[in-house]
Amino acid sequence: MKTYSREDGLTSLSGGKRVPKFSARVEAYGSVDELIAWIGLLRDLTENKERQRVLVYIQDQLMKCASALATEDDEGKFLPDHNCNSIIEDEIRQMEAKLPVQRSFVIPGGHILVSYCHIARCVCRRVERVVLLLKNIENVAEIIPKFLNRLSDYLFVLSRLISLELDIQEIKWPF
Repeated sequence: MKTYSREDGLTSLSGGKRVPKFSARVEAYGSVDELIAWIGLLRDLTENKERQRVLVYIQDQLMKCASALATEDDEGKFLPDHNCNSIIEDEIRQMEAKLPVQRSFVIPGGHILVSYCHIARCVCRRVERVVLLLKNIENVAEIIPKFLNRLSDYLFVLSRLISLELDIQEIKWPF
């Protein structure tokens, strides 16, 4: 596979069909790619050493999402694991068991890792919106936006857990 492409404003989907680089499908899988990179950053930070397994799993599921979004037909598509949402929900439950009950909004920040979690969460929400927009005009597997929705919840709870682990005082909103 060559690394460079033509400069004609088009790109190839999996299967060879050429589409504009600004198409909704390209925007969707490109946005997923951005999210994969943010999760990689979270994974690389030493404070997440114990969470590397789940973060690699999340990246793998996102790679499957991007692959599915880069393919127009359903034949040979990679799709996220059928139980990916259950796995993420289990992770959320385990983290929430360690956290105080949330009674207000939280203003993002307090530590660079917490901020990275919030950035990844915001990117994930944007990716979900882009995928839902694509789903409105083309075929998109149901599991993809559902996984993205659950993943954004995971990233929020992760930010709270990291705040607790690092003894960072969350700023509640409203004050």
